[in-house]
Parts: sequence; structure tokens; C-alpha cells
Amino acid sequence: MPSGFDLNNNGVVGGGDDAFGFGFFPGQFGMAVLSKHPIDEGAVRTFQHFLWKDMPGALLPDDPNTAPPADWYSPEELDVFRLSSKSHWDVPVEIGGRTVHVLASHPTPPTFDGPEDRNGTRNHDEIRFWADYVKPGADSRYIYDDDGAKGGLKPGSSFVIMGDQNADPLDGDSVDAAIQQLLDHPRITDPQPTSAGAVEAATLQGGANLAHEGDPAYDTADFNDNPAPGNLRADYVLPSKSLRVADAGVFWPVQADPLSALTGTFPFPSSDHRLVWVDLHVRR
Repeated sequence: MPSGFDLNNNGVVGGGDDAFGFGFFPGQFGMAVLSKHPIDEGAVRTFQHFLWKDMPGALLPDDPNTAPPADWYSPEELDVFRLSSKSHWDVPVEIGGRTVHVLASHPTPPTFDGPEDRNGTRNHDEIRFWADYVKPGADSRYIYDDDGAKGGLKPGSSFVIMGDQNADPLDGDSVDAAIQQLLDHPRITDPQPTSAGAVEAATLQGGANLAHEGDPAYDTADFNDNPAPGNLRADYVLPSKSLRVADAGVFWPVQADPLSALTGTFPFPSSDHRLVWVDLHVRR
């Protein structure tokens, strides 16, 4: 959605770089949740209008050419600037009489900016939102939803954080430890899904992949068309520790597998991101 402000500070207002979330038209790169189980629609919470400045200790970007700190955005811009580049959703799903909260989001890529790192810092805080949301008490008290209700998830709630978080634990352009806010969270399990196709792709493509610190088996995004970052782990399904993981994986077949036609190599028949799946036992 257009913001009406010059958010990239290039002297011109207009285009995707001056929108609250990048896109060439409203809704591009949007989100959807599909469920075969009933959704408690009356209890869904959305946080699209939560303001970035209202997060305590927010990593607001700084203009390196001026003296005041955290001044990339003007006070007038911060009064309307949303934390979510798309949205954050809490979607309660009813499974056999038990509620599991699907916490869905798609943080901005931490790149396509300048030394102010406005996208990297926003990505970090979009990820931090869920890390705070699943903590009962003071850490989530600042949060408010689009209906004005305050606070985070109720104590004892089961949840799964899912989506393209656009952050790799060791490689890429994200702010240091951005995704570790979730991977190292005391209430969250990291199933560490892998695929053989990701290992094969990293080997065949070479380039930046050869310098990566992370194990390519965990990669979920094939950035062969943009060799600077190489392939990364960017997509996650992270259940609460109250849910038992039965199995997990990334749908990234090796090239010899006929199913690789569904993913392929650049230009992709589907997406440069691969499907991440996790099987969970939900106690009834």
C-alpha cells in the first residue's frame, strides 16, 4: 500500500520503495492461510497497523549522514510507519477440540537498501514481534492488534510460527542473530528440516554457496538467479514445545527425481522458495 511519503529518501514519492510493503500493486507478495481444520474466525488477530515505533527498543534505522540517532524516518513518517511489511496474523485453528495458533508473517527481505539498513532492521524487528508475542507477561504487553486489543498469546497456548522469514542463521544479509530470536527461544522447537536437493544445488551452483558457514542441507531458498547471497535457509515452520514433532523436511528433490520438475532451476516453474513441512502430534 502506498505510504504517501519518501521512505527511501531519494527525493521522489512513488513506487514500491515508498510503500509500506514492497510491491508494484497493492496485494502483490501477499499472504494466505489454507486449513483443512476449522478456523476460529472470531478469534483471529491481525497486526497490520501496529506501528514500528511502538515496539520498545525498536531497531529504527539511522541516517549515517546526520547526527541524530535513528533518524532515517521523520517523526511524521514514524507516526504512520507499520512494523509489518505485509502483516502478522494469529489464526486459531481447531484440531480435535484443541486450539493451535498459526502465527503467520512474511518479513521484508533484509536487503535492497543502503548503509542505513532500513530493511535489515525492519526484518529483525518483524521477527522479534513473534518472539515477544509468545512470551506471556511484560515482554508482550506493548503489543496491540488491529482491533485495539492488547497483549500477546495467553500462557499455555500451543502455536506454530510459519512463513518466509527472509533470514538465515549464519549467512545472507540479515541483522546478526535476527532469526535466532526464534530458533533459540525457550518456548519454540526448531525441527531443522533438510533436503538432499538443497545440498546438490549448493554443490552444482558453487559461487557464494561455497563460502557459506551454514549446512546447505537446511537451505530453503534457491537464489541461483542472484548469486550474491547464494542459497539460504529463509522459510520456517517452528512449533511450540507443547507440540511433538513427528517428522519434517524441505521439498527440494534432487534433479534425478521426476518431482524436481515441480521446482526446477532458474527460471523456476514455481518459486525460488521451497515448501517446508512439519508433521506434529496434537494431543486431544
